[in-house]
Amino acid sequence: MTDVDRRFQSQTPPDGCPAAFVCGQCGRAVPGLAPGTDYRNHCPACLWSMHVDMRPGDRRSGCRGLMEPVAVWVRPNGEWALVHRCRQCDALRANRIAGDDNELALVSLAVRPLARPPFPLDRLGMPRDRGPG
Repeated sequence: MTDVDRRFQSQTPPDGCPAAFVCGQCGRAVPGLAPGTDYRNHCPACLWSMHVDMRPGDRRSGCRGLMEPVAVWVRPNGEWALVHRCRQCDALRANRIAGDDNELALVSLAVRPLARPPFPLDRLGMPRDRGPG
């Protein structure tokens, strides 16, 4: 068992509640219950996850790589979801946010494309050079 596996190792409580875990990124103890979701799958502080599910809640993935939060996706019903990319296998997964997630971390992730545009901001509003013809 690797250090990351140990840090994310869940203890199954006797009452059947979702298992708590220790975040493999920031080391925070994370409660198993999360407001607004049935399956806690990421740290509410740093938003990182671990690649443990094939389907939400099944814990059947053998990868066990750390999953970096890379984006926020707004579903058609207005609900926000985190997009995670596995650092080990590059899998992408979308997971709903939880009611206790760090709001500043969520908003920082949501505005990241605006903070790092693929072009100089001083070009906004200027006509593009279309080249010859």
